Amino acid sequence: MKENKFRSFLYSAAGVVLVLIVVVALNFVLGRSRLRLDLTEARLHTLSPGTRQILARIAKGDSDVTVNFYVSQKGNRLPPMEEAFARQVEDLLAEFSAGSGGHLRVKKLDPQPDSEVEDAAKLDGVEPQMMQQTGEPYYLGLSVILDPQKVSIPSLSAQRDKLLEYDLARAISQVTQTTKPVVGIMSPLPLMGTPSNPFMARMGQQGSEPWVFVSELKRDFDVQTVAMDSESIDPKVQVLLVLHPKDITEKAQYAIDQFVLRGGRLVAMLDSLCLADNRQPNQMGFNMGGGSSLPRLLKSWGLEFTTNQVVADAQYSREINFGRGPQAAPAFLFLNKDAIAKGDALFEQTDDLLLPFGGAFTGKPADGLRQEVLLSSSKDSQLVDPITAQLNGPKVRDDLVPSNIQYALAVRLTGKFKTAFPDGKPAGDDKKDGAKTNEVAQVQQKEGKTENTVYLFGDSDFLYDPYCVRVDRMFHVATPFNGNLSLGQNLVEQVAGDSSLIGARSRASVRRPFTVVQKKQAEAQKRFQAEIGRLQKDVEEAQTKISEIQSKKEGNQKYILSPESKAALDNLTKKQTEANRNLRKVRKDLRQEVESMENTVKWINIAAMPFLVTITGIGLAVARRQRTAAK
Repeated sequence: MKENKFRSFLYSAAGVVLVLIVVVALNFVLGRSRLRLDLTEARLHTLSPGTRQILARIAKGDSDVTVNFYVSQKGNRLPPMEEAFARQVEDLLAEFSAGSGGHLRVKKLDPQPDSEVEDAAKLDGVEPQMMQQTGEPYYLGLSVILDPQKVSIPSLSAQRDKLLEYDLARAISQVTQTTKPVVGIMSPLPLMGTPSNPFMARMGQQGSEPWVFVSELKRDFDVQTVAMDSESIDPKVQVLLVLHPKDITEKAQYAIDQFVLRGGRLVAMLDSLCLADNRQPNQMGFNMGGGSSLPRLLKSWGLEFTTNQVVADAQYSREINFGRGPQAAPAFLFLNKDAIAKGDALFEQTDDLLLPFGGAFTGKPADGLRQEVLLSSSKDSQLVDPITAQLNGPKVRDDLVPSNIQYALAVRLTGKFKTAFPDGKPAGDDKKDGAKTNEVAQVQQKEGKTENTVYLFGDSDFLYDPYCVRVDRMFHVATPFNGNLSLGQNLVEQVAGDSSLIGARSRASVRRPFTVVQKKQAEAQKRFQAEIGRLQKDVEEAQTKISEIQSKKEGNQKYILSPESKAALDNLTKKQTEANRNLRKVRKDLRQEVESMENTVKWINIAAMPFLVTITGIGLAVARRQRTAAK
């Protein structure tokens, strides 16, 4: 009996050891392999169709593309986070190589200090980074080469891991192109950055960096500035970006008109309240100026733009902390997939956009033009005064009356455009009459020869750094926190560049907003709206009557009220206090209901899977015991 027990123990021990050996061996083998199972809904860890198209072009080419991947390997010379990221880069490069049919060759190089490989890294444009703890240099970067073209990514960072596939795909696309398309930017805003000079520095004013959007465009395109008072657009410009064209002249609109008719692609980003335009703020720091539009062109195209009203939306708004605690901001539109055009390549896998204080397009396209709405509000929206929306978001939220209209926030016009200037170039003082430009020298075009496409957006702030990226000034790394930057770049690439990059980039901005929670919040707001409005009315009426009583004091009654007036004033003050107390309670109840909804959804997401696994395990155990008992 004892011998059997001892033998069973040996067998059990041997079985455990054998299982342990098998597990360790499998872990070692699978750890060395690059096989991955992607179970995410959006296939975030699978090469996008756009990347595969770029790699397919390489496979069909006559020459191979070489990637020199420089990474410090010996002596623990990488920060722990970057070490894991380096493995991720290597895995992705291996997938790229396989996707190209072996026509993309990857060389992994270790630039040791004072070595020939380190010299090669510097020649390839890869620069050392410094470890924060020790200050020692390390390398993590690459260069993509297709003779004679070379594109470098000087430093790779885990902070930009979501954009890794796009960065690699873009570098590969760039080396396969011989020339860069020319993109013109017309705007009164300092998109290109402002230089610093000693005189302004002494006054406390520093220069500014270019917008991240512009910096990213410069990596793929030849970006040129087009003056706001231009009378013609350089024929070399293929795409014209017009951002916040405030106070644009008739002649500049004529130049844009002729640019579109000759086949140039226009992307216009108008605004009802431009937060980036801080050239003339009031004493409180708010922007009190008007909006921007292309009135002559829009009228010709059959559209109008609400330069004096912004869209407030109960469904797409959130509370925002402006430094004084969370406050309602119904004109800050956090758009999800329900607000975005379905099936449009421009928004592929992009379901999280932010449009602050955007305006709406109304009207019907002119004959010969077709309109597609790209972004729209919900029906729980209303056009409101932009200044009130900026200064008093809670009041706009409480007073909001749903219009039952889905306002067009961005549209695409397609067709044969006709000139908005049938009588010719606008008259005026021509300072440049002596030097006729290309547009002036040519006969005015009355209509486009072929169909063209124009993109119109009711907001320009969505590409302003604070509303699309978080910038690490120390490491000069910009990390997108929504899909705004991707949308801006997709726009330009779709009309001028390699459209295959659209799919590669969109993967970086995929988020899963709680769309159900947002709808429930809007429904809760509706339920409490009537009570909040009634209480606010009571408060305002009480305040008005108090002011009336106080205004009736005569000179010798400045500090003395009659008993009747004092009693009335005390009664009104009491009513006002009670109304304010009730109003705070109703708002508190609304806030608690919304928070309860959010917490419920979060706990369901967090606990549902472990709960289901536990219940399944218990059920299997009970069933097994019942089968054993039956035997």
